[in-house]
Amino acid sequence: MDDDEITRWALAARAGDRDAAATFIHATSAQLRRVLRSLADSDQAEDLVQETYLRAFAALPRYAGDAPARLWLLSIARRVAADEVRSARRSPRVSDVELAGGRMDFRASPGPSGRVELQQAVAALESDRREAFVLTRMLGLSYAEAAEVCECAVGTIRSRVFRARAELLDSLTGRQDPGEAAEPG
Repeated sequence: MDDDEITRWALAARAGDRDAAATFIHATSAQLRRVLRSLADSDQAEDLVQETYLRAFAALPRYAGDAPARLWLLSIARRVAADEVRSARRSPRVSDVELAGGRMDFRASPGPSGRVELQQAVAALESDRREAFVLTRMLGLSYAEAAEVCECAVGTIRSRVFRARAELLDSLTGRQDPGEAAEPG
């Protein structure tokens, strides 16, 4: 679905059109779910999708339609995910991996290892870098669109994606962090 059509549905929903609201949700839910799985605890993604739509529909009367509704919704999702991450840090959960003793090395994960390794490596990125990487490389947003969602400059997004890609390459290939000094050989 194109951004203009999604924006028209959001504006019609703002005017009280229930069918347009349902179509808006249907058109945006898959991408919203993917972004929230990548930015926050994937087990919480469905709850975060619901929270995002609750916030979006509460804010819809203030949505002017200046930016595409899809990007407006993704910026709300970004804030919902950030709130969830902050909340999780305040009340940490004990995971199965921690109960097994120590942290799991993602390179030793069983199953479809490539996908598992990548998901865990992306989850380990610093949040700003993870957001930029997920929005541009996994969801296919342009740098300008990602900058709008993240409310920062395009150059900042480019820098974050570059650093995220370098960190992912290092972690997936087992290379040393470029900031660490190499051992003499």
